[in-house]
Amino acid sequence: MKKRHIALGVLAVVVVAGTSGWFSLDKETRGLLAALPTNRDILFWSQSQRDAAFRALDRLPVLAKVREVPAGGTPLPLPPGPPLKLEQDIDAYMAGQRSAALLIVHDGKLRLERYGLGFGPEGRWTSFSVAKSMTSLLVGAALRDGHIRSMDDKVSDYIPQMKGSAYDDVSIRQLLTMTSGVRWNEDYADPNSDVAKFNNHKPEEGVDAVVSYLRRLPREVPAGTRWHYSTGETNLVGILVGQAAKKPLATYLSEKVWLPAGMEQQATWILSKTGKEISGCCIQAAPRDFARLGLYVLNGARGPDGRSVLPDGWLAEATGTRTATSRPGLGYGYQWWTYDDGAFSARGIFGQGIFIDPKRKLVIASNANWAGGASHPPTSAAREAFYRAVQKAVDDEAAAAGSAAAK
Repeated sequence: MKKRHIALGVLAVVVVAGTSGWFSLDKETRGLLAALPTNRDILFWSQSQRDAAFRALDRLPVLAKVREVPAGGTPLPLPPGPPLKLEQDIDAYMAGQRSAALLIVHDGKLRLERYGLGFGPEGRWTSFSVAKSMTSLLVGAALRDGHIRSMDDKVSDYIPQMKGSAYDDVSIRQLLTMTSGVRWNEDYADPNSDVAKFNNHKPEEGVDAVVSYLRRLPREVPAGTRWHYSTGETNLVGILVGQAAKKPLATYLSEKVWLPAGMEQQATWILSKTGKEISGCCIQAAPRDFARLGLYVLNGARGPDGRSVLPDGWLAEATGTRTATSRPGLGYGYQWWTYDDGAFSARGIFGQGIFIDPKRKLVIASNANWAGGASHPPTSAAREAFYRAVQKAVDDEAAAAGSAAAK
């Protein structure tokens, strides 16, 4: 039996040929995945290999298995609306982004739905760091449910194994805003980065892999004084929520998001080597359900009964700028990227994203496999320009309707 080790940051899986899971894949996908490099980070895979893997991660027989996120039986309707009139050439934009899915929902109506890369609405595409924003919602839910007492509680109050570490004095709020001050290197091109070394870290017996690695890291600056992007810290948030709620994160996500949001398909969440959901990454979901997630957040995380799963005012706090970042035009909330105009987004490498604009009642969901790499600046800038173009189209449409009504 042949094994191939695949790693993405804190995601480490093993593809095993010759099992029923392997043969559930189509012939072309099996062929591409069979050629994957051994012991190499996903960032170094070829474009065609990523095309195959991103739609199939939860169908591979993996050592780090997946846990299902059940959906309900009554999906939230996404009624079609008139096509949005965009000045931008959609075909050219999708080609430049290497889009697998692009959906625009405005005022509850689906104004654009397009697919590429041989992908379609029935498939599931991996989220990468879009999962961070979903994990943030679970923190709010745990506060509402009383599992977490306060955002100012310390990490070690909920994960006793972090006592004595640099995280001992870090609050949940600081962890969510990535202002812990603890040293972390997220450079995927650096073989000595924490992201790279984490994959080969052997956890201490009886200690979760995330906790085992992060509790060894030193403090670099005082907590609350610096923003520094760290997927490891989002993974720690997930451990904290799971400990507090006393249930798997996939179960909690189903209860607090997938069911009340009216998702159409079940999702899956990839597990770490110690069997916990990788909360900074890797929820596989259908494109329309990513759009429904945006609508759910846009509507205050309210279920069919009209009640929010989050504490009063918490979502506005989570999706507002809590700290500046190193990226021009972008702030950071509680695992959400924020804009000066009140919009915010969930962002994942290779072009995964959910853009939410409450003022315009707008959601843009995208899945992609950027040709330029994980966080390619020109491709990222093109997506930001597209967001602005969609906002302008919505504004122009509203202005035209206002003029017509005034006549």
